Amino acid sequence: MQLNPYLLFNGQCEAAFKFYEKCLGGRIEVMTTYVGSPAEKQVPSEWRNKILHARLAVGDEVLMASDAPPDRFQKPQGFSVSLGVKDPAEADRIFQALAENGTVRMPIQKTFWAERFGMLVDRFGIPWMVNCEKAA
Repeated sequence: MQLNPYLLFNGQCEAAFKFYEKCLGGRIEVMTTYVGSPAEKQVPSEWRNKILHARLAVGDEVLMASDAPPDRFQKPQGFSVSLGVKDPAEADRIFQALAENGTVRMPIQKTFWAERFGMLVDRFGIPWMVNCEKAA
């Protein structure tokens, strides 16, 4: 079994995934628009170049997303994408990159369980947690 987050955006999926590719050192494997798909006629004409499906590989992990049609989009809430990072300096780098033009909910810092932990909502409205656990 594989368990992967699937994010929904309000027209910013392409920009978000290009940003995540850079921040996380991943690789966009798929970036498909509504144009030419069976769903093309189910979205407004101005929405047809938006993303129907995107897939970003980061190491062995996968993050997927799409642009929800305007009448179906809901602001993300009730979850966070959690990143487990082994190196504290890399946790700091990723946190700062994702936080650029976003909202820091908890600054990245040492906690009782982690060398580094922080929470933020990025510029695209996606909540993240960056965690670098203490060595056992």
